[in-house]
Amino acid sequence: MKRIFLSVAMLCALCGSAQTAEPFKAGDKVAFLGDSITEAGFYEYYIWLYYMTHFPDMRVELMNVGIGGDTAEKMNARFEGDVLRLNPNKVVLTFGMNDSGYFEFYKDDAKETAKQRIANSLKNFKEMQQKFKANPQITPIIMTGSPFDHSAKLESNNFDGKKEAMEEIVAFQLATAKENKWQSVDLYHPMLELTEREQKKDPSYTITGSDRIHPGKPGHLVMAATFLKDQGLAGQPVADVAIDAAKKKVTKSVNATTNIVSTSKTGIKLEYEAKSLPFPIDSISTMWGNDHKQSEALAVYPFLKEFDSETLKVQNLKKGKYELKIDGGKIATFTAEQLATGINMAVLPTPQYKKARDIMYLNDLRAETENKLRNYYWMQFNYFKEKGLLFADSQEASDLAAKEKEGWIPSKSQTYHAMRFKEVRKMYEDDMKRITDMIYTMNKPVKHTIELVLAGE
Repeated sequence: MKRIFLSVAMLCALCGSAQTAEPFKAGDKVAFLGDSITEAGFYEYYIWLYYMTHFPDMRVELMNVGIGGDTAEKMNARFEGDVLRLNPNKVVLTFGMNDSGYFEFYKDDAKETAKQRIANSLKNFKEMQQKFKANPQITPIIMTGSPFDHSAKLESNNFDGKKEAMEEIVAFQLATAKENKWQSVDLYHPMLELTEREQKKDPSYTITGSDRIHPGKPGHLVMAATFLKDQGLAGQPVADVAIDAAKKKVTKSVNATTNIVSTSKTGIKLEYEAKSLPFPIDSISTMWGNDHKQSEALAVYPFLKEFDSETLKVQNLKKGKYELKIDGGKIATFTAEQLATGINMAVLPTPQYKKARDIMYLNDLRAETENKLRNYYWMQFNYFKEKGLLFADSQEASDLAAKEKEGWIPSKSQTYHAMRFKEVRKMYEDDMKRITDMIYTMNKPVKHTIELVLAGE
């Protein structure tokens, strides 16, 4: 099939560059409005986890407003009932994967169908622009979607032409952000570049999964990192400390308070308080239909360098191996040469890391709770609305949903039967707030004692 859309280079030339996203500020309530990739909850969860660990004294709230299968048309239809009800002051809007179509690309009229779908997406996007302008208390952030992996050597979903359709949507998203002087985040082009780079080494590589559509946990971490990078947050260390043991002097202490307590021929003792916590990396798979692990992203994206660097450099130590102890507990052993070069404590099982991991577990629980609430809203807008029962939450609605056997309805309705009661939803919302309160109590800086002791002494 011939390429039926403009090339990426031509589209980028047309759209130019929009205003990059600003870092969130204390008190921000940010709604992420999107499709199933957003509903999955991972990339926005990772973004918030970064803020929780890196900015412990700056509380923000990130809210999942994703619904699987959504297009710009469906997001436009639920804007008032599902977005404005949350009273956000910022909305991250992303769409395109479903707008561009799927099996339509197998048909003879694929070109015309794609043209119509793109036109409908743009029409509804324009209507949402007017809603943003009618609500000036909201700052829009236009975010392009992650790419459809058209080039991986996979068996399924070879939708020839879908990539080009998505690129037309990406182009008008960025052009609109520029025209309105709105903030924007471009996930599409950096992720496409990463994918094509890795596929030169391994043609079967994908940062999505076997369906070419839904990023796995590594893809969501790259999405989060790209978002944070567009906010200008790459390169901000957890801490960066340098010590000259011979001169008994702290030569650098970035984002940390560091004091030398004592020195001797066999080591050095420090009092150390980092103003941030490391970002905990998950090494298990918990994503339905995709067994990729978040940690796999580290092989293709410099996440540790950009967002998870807690450097300790100690020069002019006596040659030998040194035990690193924190608060009396042994962490690891390093040579004097390694310590002179610098070690990254963010990847070690330190008390700081363990605290960050506990925060990650709590954030997991908060996200799981939020996901149950998203099932309720999925049922409202993907099922009850067309039946004239939007937010009816009646026995009739519950009985109707219980009879459905097709598609996603049975799995979503299992949650809905309880969530239709306002008191139950309030209970879940209160639980989320309590969990978040715990996180913002736990994440505060704490002083630690760091010792480097010559092994065998």
